[in-house]
Amino acid sequence: MLNMCVVQIGRVLLAALVILGGLLGAPTQVSAAQPCPDVEAVFARGTGEPAGVGGIGEPFVDELRTAVAPKSLDVYPVNYEASSNFSDRVEFAQSVVDGIKDASNHIEATAANCPKTRIVLGGYSQGAVVSGFVTSAAVPAGIPAEYVSFLPKPMPPEIANHVAAVTLFGKPSAAWLQNYGAPTITIGPLYAPKTLDLCAAGDTICNGDSGALPTFAHASYPANGMTAQAAGYAASHL
Repeated sequence: MLNMCVVQIGRVLLAALVILGGLLGAPTQVSAAQPCPDVEAVFARGTGEPAGVGGIGEPFVDELRTAVAPKSLDVYPVNYEASSNFSDRVEFAQSVVDGIKDASNHIEATAANCPKTRIVLGGYSQGAVVSGFVTSAAVPAGIPAEYVSFLPKPMPPEIANHVAAVTLFGKPSAAWLQNYGAPTITIGPLYAPKTLDLCAAGDTICNGDSGALPTFAHASYPANGMTAQAAGYAASHL
Protein backbone atom coordinates (compact mmCIF):
# COMPACT_ATOMS: atom_id res chain seq x y z
CA MET A 1 0.00 0.00 0.00
CA LEU A 2 2.83 2.42 0.87
CA ASN A 3 4.63 1.69 -2.40
CA MET A 4 1.41 2.31 -4.33
CA CYS A 5 0.97 5.66 -2.58
CA VAL A 6 4.55 6.67 -3.40
CA VAL A 7 4.03 5.79 -7.06
CA GLN A 8 0.75 7.73 -7.14
CA ILE A 9 2.48 10.76 -5.63
CA GLY A 10 5.21 10.41 -8.23
CA ARG A 11 2.63 10.39 -11.01
CA VAL A 12 1.03 13.53 -9.59
CA LEU A 13 4.46 15.17 -9.51
CA LEU A 14 5.14 14.10 -13.09
CA ALA A 15 1.80 15.47 -14.27
CA ALA A 16 2.43 18.77 -12.50
CA LEU A 17 5.93 18.97 -13.96
CA VAL A 18 4.86 18.55 -17.56
CA ILE A 19 1.90 20.93 -17.22
CA LEU A 20 4.06 23.62 -15.68
CA GLY A 21 6.59 23.16 -18.47
CA GLY A 22 4.14 24.73 -20.89
CA LEU A 23 3.42 27.73 -18.69
CA LEU A 24 6.88 29.22 -18.47
CA GLY A 25 8.06 32.30 -20.32
CA ALA A 26 10.04 32.86 -23.47
CA PRO A 27 13.83 32.50 -23.67
CA THR A 28 15.98 35.12 -22.00
CA GLN A 29 18.30 36.65 -24.57
CA VAL A 30 21.99 37.32 -24.04
CA SER A 31 22.88 40.86 -24.99
CA ALA A 32 24.93 40.92 -28.16
CA ALA A 33 26.71 44.01 -26.80
CA GLN A 34 28.32 41.97 -24.04
CA PRO A 35 31.79 40.66 -24.85
CA CYS A 36 31.76 36.95 -25.58
CA PRO A 37 33.98 34.82 -23.31
CA ASP A 38 36.11 31.97 -24.60
CA VAL A 39 34.34 29.61 -22.20
CA GLU A 40 31.11 29.82 -20.22
CA ALA A 41 30.15 27.53 -17.34
CA VAL A 42 26.39 27.05 -16.98
CA PHE A 43 25.82 25.41 -13.59
CA ALA A 44 22.69 24.41 -11.66
CA ARG A 45 23.08 24.32 -7.87
CA GLY A 46 21.69 21.66 -5.55
CA THR A 47 18.53 21.48 -3.46
CA GLY A 48 18.09 24.26 -0.92
CA GLU A 49 21.26 26.15 -1.84
CA PRO A 50 21.05 29.96 -2.14
CA ALA A 51 21.18 31.68 -5.52
CA GLY A 52 24.46 31.20 -7.34
CA VAL A 53 26.29 28.03 -8.33
CA GLY A 54 26.30 26.53 -4.83
CA GLY A 55 28.80 24.73 -2.63
CA ILE A 56 29.83 22.21 -5.29
CA GLY A 57 29.64 24.65 -8.18
CA GLU A 58 31.97 27.22 -6.60
CA PRO A 59 35.06 24.99 -6.31
CA PHE A 60 34.31 23.44 -9.69
CA VAL A 61 34.20 26.87 -11.34
CA ASP A 62 37.37 28.00 -9.53
CA GLU A 63 39.22 24.90 -10.68
CA LEU A 64 37.84 25.24 -14.20
CA ARG A 65 39.04 28.85 -14.37
CA THR A 66 42.55 27.70 -13.51
CA ALA A 67 42.37 24.80 -15.94
CA VAL A 68 41.32 26.92 -18.93
CA ALA A 69 43.67 29.87 -18.30
CA PRO A 70 44.60 32.05 -20.14
CA LYS A 71 41.22 31.65 -21.83
CA SER A 72 38.46 33.87 -20.41
CA LEU A 73 35.68 32.22 -18.41
CA ASP A 74 32.21 33.54 -17.57
CA VAL A 75 29.79 31.81 -15.22
CA TYR A 76 26.02 31.56 -15.53
CA PRO A 77 24.21 30.23 -12.45
CA VAL A 78 20.97 28.60 -13.62
CA ASN A 79 18.12 30.79 -12.41
CA TYR A 80 15.76 28.50 -10.54
CA GLU A 81 14.56 28.02 -6.98
CA ALA A 82 16.27 24.69 -6.21
CA SER A 83 13.30 24.06 -3.93
CA SER A 84 13.67 21.93 -0.81
CA ASN A 85 9.93 21.95 -0.15
CA PHE A 86 9.31 18.27 -0.83
CA SER A 87 5.92 18.49 0.87
CA ASP A 88 4.65 20.75 -1.94
CA ARG A 89 4.90 18.59 -5.05
CA VAL A 90 3.74 21.33 -7.41
CA GLU A 91 6.31 23.82 -6.10
CA PHE A 92 9.07 21.24 -6.37
CA ALA A 93 8.04 20.28 -9.91
CA GLN A 94 8.01 23.93 -10.93
CA SER A 95 11.52 24.34 -9.50
CA VAL A 96 12.88 21.59 -11.75
CA VAL A 97 11.02 22.71 -14.87
CA ASP A 98 12.08 26.33 -14.32
CA GLY A 99 15.67 25.16 -14.18
CA ILE A 100 15.40 23.13 -17.38
CA LYS A 101 13.79 26.02 -19.24
CA ASP A 102 16.24 28.64 -17.96
CA ALA A 103 19.35 26.59 -18.71
CA SER A 104 18.13 25.57 -22.18
CA ASN A 105 17.10 29.10 -23.09
CA HIS A 106 20.41 30.56 -21.93
CA ILE A 107 22.47 27.97 -23.80
CA GLU A 108 20.52 28.55 -27.01
CA ALA A 109 20.86 32.33 -26.67
CA THR A 110 24.60 32.05 -26.02
CA ALA A 111 25.05 29.79 -29.04
CA ALA A 112 23.23 32.36 -31.20
CA ASN A 113 24.95 35.49 -29.88
CA CYS A 114 28.39 34.09 -29.04
CA PRO A 115 28.89 31.20 -31.48
CA LYS A 116 32.59 30.83 -30.70
CA THR A 117 32.04 30.52 -26.94
CA ARG A 118 32.51 26.97 -25.65
CA ILE A 119 29.87 26.05 -23.08
CA VAL A 120 30.41 23.75 -20.09
CA LEU A 121 27.10 22.56 -18.63
CA GLY A 122 27.08 21.24 -15.07
CA GLY A 123 24.89 20.54 -12.09
CA TYR A 124 24.79 19.04 -8.62
CA SER A 125 22.03 16.90 -7.08
CA GLN A 126 18.72 18.54 -8.10
CA GLY A 127 20.83 20.66 -10.43
CA ALA A 128 22.20 17.49 -12.04
CA VAL A 129 18.60 16.47 -12.72
CA VAL A 130 18.05 19.84 -14.39
CA SER A 131 21.22 19.69 -16.48
CA GLY A 132 20.72 16.04 -17.35
CA PHE A 133 17.25 16.67 -18.73
CA VAL A 134 18.57 19.71 -20.63
CA THR A 135 20.59 17.31 -22.79
CA SER A 136 17.63 15.03 -23.56
CA ALA A 137 17.00 14.34 -27.22
CA ALA A 138 13.41 13.22 -26.68
CA VAL A 139 10.58 13.16 -24.18
CA PRO A 140 11.47 10.76 -21.33
CA ALA A 141 9.85 7.34 -21.59
CA GLY A 142 6.75 6.75 -19.53
CA ILE A 143 5.22 10.22 -19.77
CA PRO A 144 1.51 9.98 -20.65
CA ALA A 145 0.77 11.08 -24.21
CA GLU A 146 -1.68 13.76 -23.09
CA TYR A 147 1.14 15.63 -21.32
CA VAL A 148 3.79 15.48 -24.04
CA SER A 149 2.70 18.70 -25.76
CA PHE A 150 3.27 20.63 -22.52
CA LEU A 151 6.88 19.56 -22.10
CA PRO A 152 9.80 21.87 -22.91
CA LYS A 153 11.08 20.89 -26.34
CA PRO A 154 14.60 19.41 -26.55
CA MET A 155 17.27 21.83 -27.70
CA PRO A 156 17.95 21.78 -31.46
CA PRO A 157 20.63 19.20 -32.37
CA GLU A 158 23.05 21.85 -33.62
CA ILE A 159 23.28 23.35 -30.12
CA ALA A 160 25.33 20.32 -29.06
CA ASN A 161 28.19 21.65 -31.20
CA HIS A 162 28.49 24.61 -28.81
CA VAL A 163 28.54 22.52 -25.62
CA ALA A 164 32.06 21.28 -25.00
CA ALA A 165 31.36 19.16 -21.92
CA VAL A 166 28.73 18.20 -19.36
CA THR A 167 29.76 17.54 -15.75
CA LEU A 168 27.27 16.11 -13.25
CA PHE A 169 27.76 15.56 -9.52
CA GLY A 170 25.54 13.34 -7.37
CA LYS A 171 22.86 12.86 -10.03
CA PRO A 172 19.93 10.88 -8.56
CA SER A 173 20.06 7.31 -9.79
CA ALA A 174 17.40 5.64 -11.90
CA ALA A 175 16.43 3.51 -8.89
CA TRP A 176 16.10 6.58 -6.68
CA LEU A 177 13.95 8.40 -9.23
CA GLN A 178 11.82 5.38 -10.05
CA ASN A 179 11.08 4.86 -6.37
CA TYR A 180 9.10 8.11 -6.59
CA GLY A 181 7.57 7.51 -10.00
CA ALA A 182 9.84 10.03 -11.76
CA PRO A 183 11.34 9.39 -15.22
CA THR A 184 14.92 8.22 -15.57
CA ILE A 185 17.43 10.79 -16.80
CA THR A 186 18.84 9.78 -20.18
CA ILE A 187 21.72 11.88 -21.45
CA GLY A 188 21.11 12.71 -25.12
CA PRO A 189 23.32 10.84 -27.62
CA LEU A 190 24.93 14.06 -28.86
CA TYR A 191 26.05 14.85 -25.30
CA ALA A 192 26.81 11.39 -23.88
CA PRO A 193 30.37 11.15 -25.34
CA LYS A 194 31.31 14.42 -23.60
CA THR A 195 29.52 13.86 -20.27
CA LEU A 196 31.23 13.06 -16.97
CA ASP A 197 28.72 11.68 -14.44
CA LEU A 198 30.36 11.54 -11.01
CA CYS A 199 29.04 9.67 -7.97
CA ALA A 200 31.09 9.69 -4.77
CA ALA A 201 31.59 6.45 -2.86
CA GLY A 202 28.78 6.12 -0.34
CA ASP A 203 26.55 8.74 -1.98
CA THR A 204 23.17 7.05 -1.65
CA ILE A 205 21.42 9.55 -3.91
CA CYS A 206 23.37 8.45 -6.98
CA ASN A 207 24.68 4.95 -6.17
CA GLY A 208 21.44 3.07 -6.79
CA ASP A 209 20.20 2.85 -3.18
CA SER A 210 16.57 3.61 -4.02
CA GLY A 211 14.83 6.14 -1.83
CA ALA A 212 17.72 6.53 0.60
CA LEU A 213 18.32 9.74 2.52
CA PRO A 214 21.43 11.80 1.66
CA THR A 215 24.68 10.91 3.42
CA PHE A 216 27.76 13.04 4.09
CA ALA A 217 29.22 11.62 0.88
CA HIS A 218 26.62 13.56 -1.11
CA ALA A 219 28.49 16.76 -0.21
CA SER A 220 32.02 15.36 -0.50
CA TYR A 221 32.84 16.26 -4.11
CA PRO A 222 35.24 19.16 -3.43
CA ALA A 223 37.07 17.23 -0.69
CA ASN A 224 37.41 13.98 -2.65
CA GLY A 225 38.94 15.68 -5.69
CA MET A 226 36.01 15.15 -8.03
CA THR A 227 35.39 18.85 -8.70
CA ALA A 228 39.03 19.12 -9.81
CA GLN A 229 38.61 15.95 -11.90
CA ALA A 230 35.55 17.43 -13.59
CA ALA A 231 37.33 20.72 -14.28
CA GLY A 232 40.20 18.88 -15.94
CA TYR A 233 37.76 16.81 -17.97
CA ALA A 234 35.88 19.89 -19.17
CA ALA A 235 39.08 21.76 -20.03
CA SER A 236 40.33 18.79 -22.07
CA HIS A 237 37.18 18.90 -24.20
CA LEU A 238 37.35 22.58 -25.19
